[in-house]
Amino acid sequence: MADGSDTTLTTAPIQTPAGLVTGLKSFVAEHGGAKAVIEYVGKRGARIVLVGQDGVWGDQFATDTNVARQACATAGVEVENEWERELMDQMRPSNDLWRSMGRRAMSR
Repeated sequence: MADGSDTTLTTAPIQTPAGLVTGLKSFVAEHGGAKAVIEYVGKRGARIVLVGQDGVWGDQFATDTNVARQACATAGVEVENEWERELMDQMRPSNDLWRSMGRRAMSR
């Protein structure tokens, strides 16, 4: 290495919105724990899909996948790398969700 060169990489800390972390913690508390899958959704950012221990699921949005991962870590939510069969089997869609999905299919 040449004199005076420094190859240490420094990055700014990731800023996680307080409302996002609060929302994640609230979901975890209401559903006895949760696991998350983070999905990249292009310019919109990242979708955090939460699956509660009771089978209820919901989602939150972050500006990017790094912010989503940091928010999950701060809230104590385990992040799965992909949709595993066991996690999908745990999901229990509500009757309202089934009705809304049916209306969307019928309107096409």
